[in-house]
This record gives sequence, C-alpha cells and structure tokens, in this order.
Amino acid sequence: MALIVQKFGGTSVGSIEKIQRVAKIITDTVEQGNHVVTVVSAMGHSTDALVEMAKQINPDPSGREYDALLATGEMVTTSLLAMTLNSMGYPAVGFNGGQAGVKTEDLHNRARILEINTQNLQQQLGNNTIVIVTGFQGLDSTGNITTLGRGGSDTSAVALAGALKADRCDIYTDVTGVYSTDPRVVKEAVKLDRVTYIEMMELARVGAQVLHPRAVETAKHGNVKLCVRSTFELDNPGTLIVGVQDMETQRSVVGVACDNDQARIAMVGVPDRPGIAAEIFGSLANNNVSVDMIIQSLSHKDGGEAPTNDIAFTVNADELNEAMKVLTDVQAQINATDLVVDDGIAKVSIVGAGMVDRPGIAADMFKSLAAAGINIRMIATSEIKISCLVDKDQANHAIQVIHDIFFPEAAGAKPALVDKKLGY
Repeated sequence: MALIVQKFGGTSVGSIEKIQRVAKIITDTVEQGNHVVTVVSAMGHSTDALVEMAKQINPDPSGREYDALLATGEMVTTSLLAMTLNSMGYPAVGFNGGQAGVKTEDLHNRARILEINTQNLQQQLGNNTIVIVTGFQGLDSTGNITTLGRGGSDTSAVALAGALKADRCDIYTDVTGVYSTDPRVVKEAVKLDRVTYIEMMELARVGAQVLHPRAVETAKHGNVKLCVRSTFELDNPGTLIVGVQDMETQRSVVGVACDNDQARIAMVGVPDRPGIAAEIFGSLANNNVSVDMIIQSLSHKDGGEAPTNDIAFTVNADELNEAMKVLTDVQAQINATDLVVDDGIAKVSIVGAGMVDRPGIAADMFKSLAAAGINIRMIATSEIKISCLVDKDQANHAIQVIHDIFFPEAAGAKPALVDKKLGY
C-alpha cells in the first residue's frame, strides 16, 4: 500500500460542506488502496479573525499566548474532519502538532521544524486508521505550542511526508496548479505542468502564494514528490514540483510574482568604516528579522566630515515594527543621520532556472517597465531571479506588462525569449 500525505488549505475546508467534500477525497484515496495522512489548515479566514481579536485585546501580545490562540484554528478543522470520516464509517483520528511528534525551535510565530517523531502516526497507520494532523504548529523543547508562520501548513505536510517516507505529498488548494503569474491579476496566466524545486522556492519567496517557501525547501531536501492540485477540479492533474533532472525542457522565465507585503528602510549617513554593515544586519538577524534586497550607495563626504554612505534594504511588512526597534538602537550606536521608511512599495520578480547565461532577460524586463511608465526603485538579481521594487499602486500593471513580454503565447503570439533548442 502506498502512503499519501494530503494537505488541504483554508479555502478547501472553509465550511461543513467543504469538509465533507474533503472527506470524500480522502476516502476515495483510501479505497484506491492507500494509507492516508491528512494535514489541514484553519477553516476559511478563521485565523484572520483570531488575529483581529488578539489585536483588540493587546496589540503586542506575548508570543506564547499568541501561538496558543492561533493554533486553535487548525484544531477545529482537524476534529471536524475526523468526526466526518468516522460518521462515514472510516476509522480516523485527529492529532495536534505535539501529538503528531512535531518538534520545533524555541521560537514563537515563525518556528522551524527540528524533527518529527512518527511513532504515534505509524501506530495509527498500522491499524489502517486515517490520520488527520493540524498544520502550522508543533511543540518546542519546553512543551509550549509554536507556530510556523502563515502558510506553515504546507511545511507541516511536506515535513511529515519526508519523515514518513511517503510516496507522494498532494497539496490541495483553490487553484488547479502553479501558474505563470497570479491569474486573478493576469487573466492570460498559463498553468505550468512542471516546475523545478529551485524555481518554485524562488517564486514562493518573491510572492507566489501557492506554496510556502519552506515547504518547497523541505521537499527538495527530502526529495519528496510534490503535486499542487485543486480540491474542486479533481480531474485536473495539477502541477508537479520536480528536480531539474526530471525536466524535459526549460524556458528562460517560468513565472512572474509580486510581493505587496514589503517595506523599504534606508539608513542615511552611515559612517563608512569596516564592520558597520555587519553591525546593522547582525543586529537584525539576532532579532530574527529577515532582510531581502540591499543597496549601499557610494561613499561621500559632506563639508570635510568623515565619509558616509546610505544603506537601503527591504523587510517583510509584518516585521517592520521589530526592525525599527532594532535599527533605532543601532542608529544611535553608530551615529547614523536618519532612518527613512517607505511601505508604499511592492516587489515584482521574474524567476526561471533557464535564464542562466542567457543575456537580455533583465534588459527585456526593464524595457517593458519603462515602456509602461513604471519607475524602478531598487533592483536585486541572482542566477535565476530578477526583482524590482515599484510603487505599490503600479504593481498589478507591472505584472501584466512583464508577463506579456515573457509569455506572449498566452495571447496567441509566437513564444519569445526562450531557447529554440529546447523545443519552444
């Protein structure tokens, strides 16, 4: 018998009727001769409701109590789904993260999974019981509930699949797979049959919300067979996430993504001497604030004073307050002139393993933005990614014009900007 891990997101379990539909998907998989472990998110937007209630009580709650509150959303779904399966005549049991053996860092709100003790899960599977596990959560070394950050149910599912050596991990959601960009923004978006782990990781990191970045990273490290498919269109095979060696062809750009949850911070008048950058970014790292794009200006002197420069970088919007607390102290310590914040920006990116050693990709992206009158505020590149900061109110237009350049076939034109040797 094969072991299949199935993960269902919030939209897939957003009502009793949807939970019953999910239960039918699970039982159909069982009837095909498989063992099933199911990972679930909280119903619909119930996590958002919990967050809002917490804010009304305390805008800055303790991490321990905040995680304990948010974890209840997945627990509700788990119990309701197990009850549904039992009512259909299928033995099922629900586990929270701790009962499922998920051990995490001693960190609240965005903990990482350290290990999974699968003993309880294996025992239930040995009894042909369907196992339902709360996504998004685990226990730290002192037994406190921790959460993995928004979207962490994906990570839970893939990590469980790896620990259990599952034959496949299916991520069920409200879309039919991974698209070349957000189909809600660009109606011509193309569904991709296959994407590499590394491309999917980058797409997730720069704003694609189909999968959690750490989930893809976990799948890559564990070589977990991953499939993204729709809960509501079961005949659609979805998108496979595979290794580069499993790709028959590779185009230059596989996706265009946008992240609206970014903020830019500029530290102005930074003394130009060794160790300053390490002090700034080391302080942020010590407080678990992740930094993305970084630009440092040329050193300059004002009126014969010691040389200074300006350093600008981006952080996630939900980490902006923490970042500013840290940087205010650093500013005083290094005697920088000012801190300037801009939260009216968005990060637009193109991703593709096929862009390596193919000149002109960046130029085409920049030309498309220029032709649309969209100003670029910052640029960052890697071998398979190019990201630009633009004004947030121009982000959707930026996605459209970039997509038109790299996916002209979506509008019926001959594909361009791809390697003809690969069959495009």
